[in-house]
Amino acid sequence: MRRVRAAVVEAPGAPFTVRDLELQEPRPDEVLVRMTAAGVCHTDLGMRDTWPRRLTPMVFGHEGVGRVEAVGAQVRGVAPGDPVCLTFASCGACEQCATGHPAYCLHARTLNFSGGRADGTTPLARDGTPVHGGFFGQSSFATYAVVRERGVVPVPADLPDEVAAPLGCSGQTGAGTVLNRLRPEPGASLVVMGAGGVGLSAVMAAVAVGCDPVVAVDPVPGRRALAVELGAKMALPPGDGLVEALRDLTGGGAHHVVETTGRPDVARQAVAALRPRGELALVGLGGEVTFDAMHLLAKGVRVHGVIEGDSRPGRFLPDLIGLWRRGLFPLETLATTFPFEEIGAAVRAMEGGGVVKPVLLFD
Repeated sequence: MRRVRAAVVEAPGAPFTVRDLELQEPRPDEVLVRMTAAGVCHTDLGMRDTWPRRLTPMVFGHEGVGRVEAVGAQVRGVAPGDPVCLTFASCGACEQCATGHPAYCLHARTLNFSGGRADGTTPLARDGTPVHGGFFGQSSFATYAVVRERGVVPVPADLPDEVAAPLGCSGQTGAGTVLNRLRPEPGASLVVMGAGGVGLSAVMAAVAVGCDPVVAVDPVPGRRALAVELGAKMALPPGDGLVEALRDLTGGGAHHVVETTGRPDVARQAVAALRPRGELALVGLGGEVTFDAMHLLAKGVRVHGVIEGDSRPGRFLPDLIGLWRRGLFPLETLATTFPFEEIGAAVRAMEGGGVVKPVLLFD
C-alpha cells in the first residue's frame, strides 16, 4: 500500500476534504500515475451532490494528468516516467468499443460510476477500511491514481498541465461534439448554449473548422467576453428575445446548436433557434427534457445525445494537441490554477462563475 493525499467526500453533498489514504499498487493491467494536475469539472460537483450514500466515502476527479510511476506486468503502451493524460474508462471489447465509440461502452456505468473496479473492489482505503474510488476509472483528486491502461493517453512532455488536464473530459467533450458528431461544413452557423469549459471548447473547435457565425450564450459577462476573444462572432445573455436574436444572427436559424447546460428550458430554446433540418447536440447532464414532437417533425430537426464528444481518446486527444500547437485550441485561456490542498477555494470560484476551469496543481 502507498500513502496518498486525496480529496474525500464523506457523504452526498459534503465538501471535498483532503485526507491521508492508502492506495494499492497496480494490478497486471493497471498503471500507477503520480498526479501533477487535475481539472475540476461540473460533473464532479453534480455527482458529489447526488452520489449514493452507500458508495461513500468517495474520491472524485476525472481530468487527471501526471507521470507514470509504475505499470502492471501486462501493460505495454506506457512506461515509468511517461507523461500521460487520464480519461474515461471503457472495456475495449464490447460492440461500441470495437467500432470506435468507447464513450458508449456497454460496461461504462460499472467502469466509471460504481465506486470501484469492475469486480467490486476499490484500490483506496483509510486505516484498512475501503474508500470508494475509480471515478471515471481514475479518481484523480489524489496525489496518485491507479488506472487501467485504456484510460491512459501518452502526451508530449512539453504540454502544459493547464492544457493536458481539461483534455480528459471537458476539452474532448466540447470539441468532440463539434468535430466527431456534428461535423459542420465551413460557413455553417453554430450556437453554443453555456460558455463553461465544455461550451468554450466547442466554440474553439467550431472556429477552428470555419463555422460562421459562431454564437455563444451565457449569463456571466466574463465568459461571454472570453467566447468572443476565442473567436465567437457574438455572445449573448439568456433571457427574453434570445431565440429571435439567434435566428437573426444565423440568417433564419442555426445549422447546429450545442446545448451544454443540461437545463430543459434551454434545450427547448435550442430547438427553437434551429433552422429547418438543423441539428441539436445535447451534452449537459440534466433531467428529463420534453419537446413538441410535431415541432421536431415539421422542422426535420435531428437531436444527438453526446457523451465525451463521441471521442476515441487515444486518437482524438493527439488531434486536439495538434490544434493547440497551431494556436487553434488554446485551452490554457480557460484555466485558473490552485494548489491541490485548496480544492475548496477552487470549487467556490467555479460555482461563483468567476473561474471557467480550475486546475489543481500537485507538489
